[in-house]
Amino acid sequence: MSTSSTHPTVSPRDLAFQLFEVLDVEQLTQRPVHEDHDRTSFAAALDVAVKLAADKFQPHYRESDLDEPRIEDGRVRVHPDVKPALQAFARAGFMVADRPYDEGGQQLPYSVLLACVSCFQAANVGTSSYNFLTMAGAAVIREFGTEEQKRKYMRPMLDARFLGTMCLSEPHAGSGLADIRTRATLQPDGSYRLKGTKMWISAGEHELSENIVHLVLARIDGAPAGTRGISLFIVPRKRVRGDGSVGEGNDVTLVGLNHKMGYRGTVNTLLNFGEKDACEGWLIGQPHQGLKAMFHMMNEARISVGVGAAMLGYAGYLYSLDYARNRTQGRLPGAKDPSSPPVAIIEHADIRRMLITQKSYVEGALGLCLYAGRLVDDVRSGETDAARDRAAKLLEILTPIVKSWPSEFCLEANKLAMQVLGGYGYTRDYPLEQYYRDNRLNPIHEGTHGIQAMDLVGRKIRQDDGALFQLLLQAMREDIARCQADDIVRAFGHQLAKALSRVEEATARMKSVRDERHYTANATMYLDMLGHVLIAWMWLRQADVAACALAAGASGTDADFYRGKLAACDYFHQYELARLDHWLPLLGAAPALFVTIDTACL
Repeated sequence: MSTSSTHPTVSPRDLAFQLFEVLDVEQLTQRPVHEDHDRTSFAAALDVAVKLAADKFQPHYRESDLDEPRIEDGRVRVHPDVKPALQAFARAGFMVADRPYDEGGQQLPYSVLLACVSCFQAANVGTSSYNFLTMAGAAVIREFGTEEQKRKYMRPMLDARFLGTMCLSEPHAGSGLADIRTRATLQPDGSYRLKGTKMWISAGEHELSENIVHLVLARIDGAPAGTRGISLFIVPRKRVRGDGSVGEGNDVTLVGLNHKMGYRGTVNTLLNFGEKDACEGWLIGQPHQGLKAMFHMMNEARISVGVGAAMLGYAGYLYSLDYARNRTQGRLPGAKDPSSPPVAIIEHADIRRMLITQKSYVEGALGLCLYAGRLVDDVRSGETDAARDRAAKLLEILTPIVKSWPSEFCLEANKLAMQVLGGYGYTRDYPLEQYYRDNRLNPIHEGTHGIQAMDLVGRKIRQDDGALFQLLLQAMREDIARCQADDIVRAFGHQLAKALSRVEEATARMKSVRDERHYTANATMYLDMLGHVLIAWMWLRQADVAACALAAGASGTDADFYRGKLAACDYFHQYELARLDHWLPLLGAAPALFVTIDTACL
């Protein structure tokens, strides 16, 4: 079995299936914004992404993990192949692919861009982080910045002359943004002087670009306490002159590097702002509205985290699948002749169990992420106000799950992939242990699993008197009614319909609990449960398409592909959806053990 760094990390066939057959992205070309496109142009963009990711990102995936960023002569050194990869990504147009023509973009649907992005995350999640943080930061400036801020910062970011970061956490506060202490003092010229410390800043210091644009949360002097007093600022590493050229340093100081178990190719920093009281920043949007602007960035980043988690799981699945087909070991139960040749390990039932579990997680998670991307398209270019509003509401309730379910369960897929290889899976000679280490960070990135769960339970399912949750149920029930391709698919739909009724009842019980500590105590269990239901929904949609294709006469490798979809759907509904029998009775139960247990007992 080859340990080459150029093994497949994506399935172009599955990406095409998800986009063109399940999501029907070709339909988007009927909208004026995408009318210059067709299936050929969408497929061409995917093809470029697959090839560029394999050629420029994947070859240094292992090397950038082993040769992680370090400080030399006061500067941060990263692996030399990172910069040309980022530049190739920008030259190919992916930084602005979904933007309008007048911004230099291609007006590509966001869902298609997201599928392209997935190729880079699967190939090298550490290197791809630099550009994706920059794209998200530029989106915030586009939405909330002034025309001057767009000219001086957004444009160079989209050209990859400048790269970007998001600076939220502080050493003492972590995710508790209400307690941040970074201060901003208004100056006579309208700028602000910033002073404070930020922790866990990915891409916070490097020599990969002319400049780094930090988006920094801080409190204007005299601001209200808590999250209501937080504002957002553009703070460049180096000051930018009126003509757009880069000038002197801006009193942003690297204190040190953080060395994580994964994403080692992405430099992670502790930064001080204003050690010499000379750090200039510029307010984005309105005072005290910083979280509104930052969450515009974070919601896009959360979808990206979900895609990255799904693709790290997917890359591990593809590797372990290929290994299982080629590795011979052992004989089937009942084979009594020790001189008979060993069989490929894929013939063993337990190996098949681990492979089908991985397949159900990663292909289901990818389907959910791309579905969210399709909702973004509907928010941006839906044909009516009602269609855009519906998509926005679905996206709002789905985003915590899109970020968190793949981060948890595609990590489980990585664990199973390592197990398929046995002892070899835990060595650095194979990529699986790195996939696992990299993916282990995703339950933390952009809001922990628990934070996403509390947002879902504490806000999203209760919002507008439960209207978002009911809209989600309605969307699933509409698909159940539509998915009638054959008896097998109808049976999957019937099973999911029964699950939805139980979920609705359990959710009502949780909403009836008024003590916030009690109803959030089981929040992570609720997110896992609802996430499983959503993945079952994604599998129903995929199975319906597959059954129709088989009925229409699909043959050869296409028939194998579609039968694989039906098998994975069968597995997920039969084995994974059964977990609801454990979860649902516990949800809404009060008092919650996690609240009532004495801390002295822990």
